[in-house]
Amino acid sequence: MISSFSFVCQACCTNSQARAGVFSTPHGEVETPRFMPVGTLATVKTVTPQQLQATGAQMILANTYHLHLQPGEQIVAGAGGLHKFMAWNGPILTDSGGFQVFSLSELRKITENGVTFRSPRDGRIIELTPEKSIQIQNALGADVIMAFDECPPYPATREDVELATERTYRWLKRCIAAHQRQDQALFGIVQGGVFLDLRQEAAISLTQLDLPGYAIGGVSVGEPPELIEKIVRATAPMLPAEKPRYLMGVGTYREMVQAIAAGVDLFDCVIPTRWARHGTVVVGGERWNLKNAQFREDFTPLDESCDCYTCQNFTRAYLCHLVRTREILAYTLLSIHNITELVRFTQRIREAILRDRFTEEFAQWLAPTASSL
Repeated sequence: MISSFSFVCQACCTNSQARAGVFSTPHGEVETPRFMPVGTLATVKTVTPQQLQATGAQMILANTYHLHLQPGEQIVAGAGGLHKFMAWNGPILTDSGGFQVFSLSELRKITENGVTFRSPRDGRIIELTPEKSIQIQNALGADVIMAFDECPPYPATREDVELATERTYRWLKRCIAAHQRQDQALFGIVQGGVFLDLRQEAAISLTQLDLPGYAIGGVSVGEPPELIEKIVRATAPMLPAEKPRYLMGVGTYREMVQAIAAGVDLFDCVIPTRWARHGTVVVGGERWNLKNAQFREDFTPLDESCDCYTCQNFTRAYLCHLVRTREILAYTLLSIHNITELVRFTQRIREAILRDRFTEEFAQWLAPTASSL
């Protein structure tokens, strides 16, 4: 069923590398560029699948590491796979678990074979290898699965990044050998830290393996925004034009616009639901803290231009009340709006690319002085 995956470019921007396309998967099409909400434990926090669909989301993420710890991939497989387990009929991507494992700097040990770490849940020793990561993802059954990679931190020495990048390539070849399902597309991940020559070498090596898609990893791990932009601008054009390009862990307006200008198609980030749980919403490209007193007697919609369920039915005053009283409904309503906002933002970019108006309509986010959001 590997033929069920394809990427078709529909339009290209004449003033940048931006493009609009369609990524086809066994569970449906993804119109790119597109923001993908994160559903770490087989749920986008506080939002039902029906509510999630209404936001315009087409493809979502789940996390290999966390689902391995709880409930375990065999339970998910027993339920018929992730799609049935979480009642989401659209495309799903699972990350490899690599980023989470490598973030456990004091609890893990890296060898050529893989990573051994102590579970933060119950203290047991777990070994995650490229083969094990693929085995877990095969059992979970997502449409797109990610290769197990070593994600070097920022800052890191050139020597450390070089070793991690070379190991990532060796691990990728082991992932390819271990991959058992033709109805899942395995994406490789380009590492290389902030060293553009290492990024170039990694991109050349990975693309020679002719995978269904490629990701840019190891950004948004502490680098300043201007450095992220430089890395993405140099790396994205080196990836095959006929394959989808995915920038991992990025979801602010500015980062997405600048990455799209470099030729990136897919994005993910926990921002929409994480900010919602802290009472923060995105409105017109600005971050608002709904705990602020200015909203207590504001009986206007959150965003009059937004057609999400939250904005069509509730006032800023009511949302402020929910946030201040820590009502669970606050997290749901704010998550619905934030996800809608980021998904629709990438939809508007797509429409602008189709009209060849991208650089004109999104100039404020392409400017060097653009805000971080």
